[in-house]
Amino acid sequence: MKITVVGTGYVGLVTGTCLAETGNEVVCVDIDAEKVGKMQQGIVPIYEPHLDVIFDRNINAGRLTFTTSLEEGLEHGEIVFLALPTPEDEDGSADLRYVLGVSEEIGQKIKSYKVIVDKSTVPVGTAEKVHAIIAKNAGCEFDVVSNPEFLREGFAVDDFLKPERIVVGSSSERATALMRKLYSPFVRSGNPIIIMDEKSAELTKYAANSFLATKITFMNEIANYCEKVGADVDKVRVGMGTDSRIGKRFLFPGIGYGGSCFPKDVKALQKAGSDQNYDFKILEAVIDVNNTQKTILLPKIESYFKGNLKGKTIAIWGLAFKPETDDIREAPSLYMMKELLEKGAKLQVFDPEAMPNIKKRFGANLIYAEAMYDALENADALLICTEWSIFRTLDFDKAKQLLNNPIIFDGRNLYNLEDMGDAGFGYISIGRKEVGV
Repeated sequence: MKITVVGTGYVGLVTGTCLAETGNEVVCVDIDAEKVGKMQQGIVPIYEPHLDVIFDRNINAGRLTFTTSLEEGLEHGEIVFLALPTPEDEDGSADLRYVLGVSEEIGQKIKSYKVIVDKSTVPVGTAEKVHAIIAKNAGCEFDVVSNPEFLREGFAVDDFLKPERIVVGSSSERATALMRKLYSPFVRSGNPIIIMDEKSAELTKYAANSFLATKITFMNEIANYCEKVGADVDKVRVGMGTDSRIGKRFLFPGIGYGGSCFPKDVKALQKAGSDQNYDFKILEAVIDVNNTQKTILLPKIESYFKGNLKGKTIAIWGLAFKPETDDIREAPSLYMMKELLEKGAKLQVFDPEAMPNIKKRFGANLIYAEAMYDALENADALLICTEWSIFRTLDFDKAKQLLNNPIIFDGRNLYNLEDMGDAGFGYISIGRKEVGV
């Protein structure tokens, strides 16, 4: 099939590349000429495990091409995906300017039947808006479909190629048939293509992300309470997770969620409810708790240093909002670094992938280590913000030798309490007893 993907951000590039991997001819459109030029040369503009392999394979096979011309893209594809940014607006709602702006252009330029697919995360009613805008100028038939993505950064290629489910919101039999044909290679194992109306599909994405954010936040609240009463959140987590009604996933406490989806989508759904005079009390609490959780370790760091962080050197491991990505959007590390810098601390930081993005934001205000243990040299403490796998096996002797004080503040509960005590470390984590302090 001939497919066009408008927008080559995280969702658009993964979508286009994975659709090409099943034999489709895919044209990706982006207004950034420099970015398009690099992709035409085989340069992947984002870090996502395994994406580079299938990206190269499909470019070399001629199934994946890039252009800055929307007109060229519309001439090519029968199915046109809109994978455009929907950033958070000032009032918390989703900003649809890019989606609606491209829709205006599509209406002026399409010459034959197209299925226009909203792949971006968009509020309920967006498909109607897109349809109305295109219909103003379109001289041919078209359909608008909602097809939300459920891609986890760090696992996006697997999630696309082996989806648990595919949600298609469409009231058109013609469009639905084409979407079933397009996605049939991805569900050969029997996972469902779920067909529903457009509004329900749009809400499904917001509801799923908001529920997961709520689950994380609830566990963080339990962790905070564990510290008050002397319980161990790891034991509570296991006890809860073995209940099949609850499940094991998204029960790991920490210093809050971040990224491009959960913070934005929870706020957008809360604002959408407010616009309909509906008060999402749970989501308001989720937002408040998560904002506090991002810096929950700061008072403990201050307490350890007797309330004075000026001139103290803090090593930080992990800057991305989660492992296996270079994405720093709404990362808890950003909030911790801002607070620590304001209190006069010096920061020596390391992340396997996110350092270039951090440098763009913080510049010379940080010391950037070339390797994880380099960040510990002459540091007064170690703070862990992201649970990269390379941090999980700690060389105790090396760390103790490099640090001025054998103290670790762990925002992701990477280490066993007994091991830390036996190694002679002070260790403060989330929802567990403090060791050695």
